Amino acid sequence: MSAEWLYEDGIGEERAILVSGGSILSARVEWGEGLRPGLVAEAKLVKRHAGGRRGLVRFDDGAEALIDQLAREATEGVRMMVRVTRAAIAERGRTKLPVAKPAPGEAARDALSLREDIEASGATVRVLPATSKAFAANGWDELVEQAQTGEIAFPGGAIIVSPTPAMTLIDVDGALPPLKLALAAVDAIADALHRMDIGGNIGIDFPTLADKKDRQHVDKALADALIDWTGERTGMNGFGFVQLVARLERPSMVARFARHPAAAAARVLLRQAERVTEPGVLLLTAHPRVLDALTPAWEAELARRTGRTVQRKADAALALHGAFAQAVPA
Repeated sequence: MSAEWLYEDGIGEERAILVSGGSILSARVEWGEGLRPGLVAEAKLVKRHAGGRRGLVRFDDGAEALIDQLAREATEGVRMMVRVTRAAIAERGRTKLPVAKPAPGEAARDALSLREDIEASGATVRVLPATSKAFAANGWDELVEQAQTGEIAFPGGAIIVSPTPAMTLIDVDGALPPLKLALAAVDAIADALHRMDIGGNIGIDFPTLADKKDRQHVDKALADALIDWTGERTGMNGFGFVQLVARLERPSMVARFARHPAAAAARVLLRQAERVTEPGVLLLTAHPRVLDALTPAWEAELARRTGRTVQRKADAALALHGAFAQAVPA
């Protein structure tokens, strides 16, 4: 069965999944950040590191980005055209600034939307209405739960995906014998890279395997599982560690959810609210932090899309991901 991209234009979020046979092969999410890869705009060089080609630029809206490959004559205060090559990367406890490089001679242009970016690759995108059940039928809710917790189960164990400032760490855990556990985790790891949109530096902590032949066995299995993944990979060292390196343009799904859990939960709640079919007022029940993350613009857009009055109910006993929407009498 051929794979197909499905797309939803959500409130505060664009979502797209590549599906085949009822499963999600890849997924991408955009939250409308201003500085996204492909944006070309004029910016001011506000800092240049001594003796190097790196610095900091500030755009007219106040947003800042790191810049590399500066020309020798570029001095602080000069204005220049730059192209954003990497979005801000949000992780637990910190956010890495976007990255840009000089773009002399290029005309200003906006970054492509998520849908436009996928279509630019030559793929066909099927745009779905808010009432469609196609995302759920292909496992979207399970994927969101995995992104929220960072935990992905497989027969005999689980992998734990944790974004850190240095890299995305994937820890393999389970009760199987070490070699069997490592081999059982391989497919889950390969799937997670695509399904969670993970790039950049990735460290995989397999169980320690004393026998070199066992380590080579896992290396071969991982290479086979990553046959359609673009990046570089080290062999397993004596401590069970493998490092992957891939192009990094945007935060992974698990990084978004880890750094902004309340905002992520608010977007999940809005998506659920759009799909309420019973008549009545829309009541959004959630932890106070989730309700605080709901912007007035998002709430107004929800009211516009549904044609309903929207009410809120705070419940501090709910987990962040326990928010729900329902129809109640007016």
